[in-house]
Amino acid sequence: MTIGVLKEPDFETRVSLLAEVAALLIKQTVNIQIEDGAGEQAFCTNADYEKAGAIIKTRAEVIEQSDILLSIHPLSKSEIVNLKSEILIGVYQPLNNQSLIQAYAAQGITTFSLDMLPRTTRAQSMDVLSSQANIAGYKSVLTAANAYSRYFPMFMTAAGSVAPAKVLVLGAGVAGLQAVATAKRLGAVVEVFDTRPAVKEEVQSLGAKFVEVEGAADASTAGGYAVEQTDEYKQKQQQKIAETIAKSDIVITTAQIPGKKAPILISEEMMQRMRKGAVIVDLAASTGGNTPLTKNNETVFQNGITIIGNSNLQSTMPSDASKLYGKNIFNFLQLIINKENELQLNWEDELVKGACITHQRRIVNERVRAIDNRQ
Repeated sequence: MTIGVLKEPDFETRVSLLAEVAALLIKQTVNIQIEDGAGEQAFCTNADYEKAGAIIKTRAEVIEQSDILLSIHPLSKSEIVNLKSEILIGVYQPLNNQSLIQAYAAQGITTFSLDMLPRTTRAQSMDVLSSQANIAGYKSVLTAANAYSRYFPMFMTAAGSVAPAKVLVLGAGVAGLQAVATAKRLGAVVEVFDTRPAVKEEVQSLGAKFVEVEGAADASTAGGYAVEQTDEYKQKQQQKIAETIAKSDIVITTAQIPGKKAPILISEEMMQRMRKGAVIVDLAASTGGNTPLTKNNETVFQNGITIIGNSNLQSTMPSDASKLYGKNIFNFLQLIINKENELQLNWEDELVKGACITHQRRIVNERVRAIDNRQ
């Protein structure tokens, strides 16, 4: 069994496996091939991989000689023609990348996209969304603090008192909760909004206030993902957010719905009521953003408000992000490789089935297929 690790595109600093995780697989007598320079931006050199027992090769050699190929971002349609591997593992956002997924299916590639894993207790050790969102939530607050023109904590000095920053977090998922915890550590006063009443206790346990809006759609059957809300609820939601955002200095937005454009939670009218110098960090920027002015990978200045659009903040901490991502990959590989280092796909396993997108020239994931059939 040979596993290949590819270098990511220039905008991505992470790598699928650091040398320390590669060493664990090598101990299991798995051959590891690393594309030349794949780990450099995560501060893992070719020498580190070689010390762990991996072999450094060119990109073409890794693609042509690996049984399983690891690449966080999708390979291009031109590259998949040369794959020896029938197994491709990464984070491919298949609900938003239909044409590429169709190409993978046509090429006969078995594709596993770990962002599609069921959100269950058993899947936690493989949950790349959670491990990376945790980092993004932490870094979102530091990014906001860096752009904010005032202190976060309250200060009482001889020159006068400084009030603490008021932070509003929209969405209490993994990223949102980490943002809450980080903002509290920095001394801010934090309020949180989420459509799921069940997260109220978690929010309060971190010392934040939970902003409640009644009438949310039940998300208990959505596998841990957000769901679309009714128009009536959205109106009440907008009103409540408008009241809270007018008092906020920092807003962290995290709201996304798989396969859909991110919901607009902050209107231009709401932003006009915000204090000059306020900062919005939009983690949903890659799917349109939670404000109408958000631009992915850009900072927009509007009427004294700073809007930072970034859905890949985890890449600003490539060492820990790669370490955690690599452990997620390692744990998933244990499901599909047996003790004899042979590929063994158990379709009765909900995690294997749930993460599989294409197999035997077909789109097999029900959620992806449903979108594909509508187009």
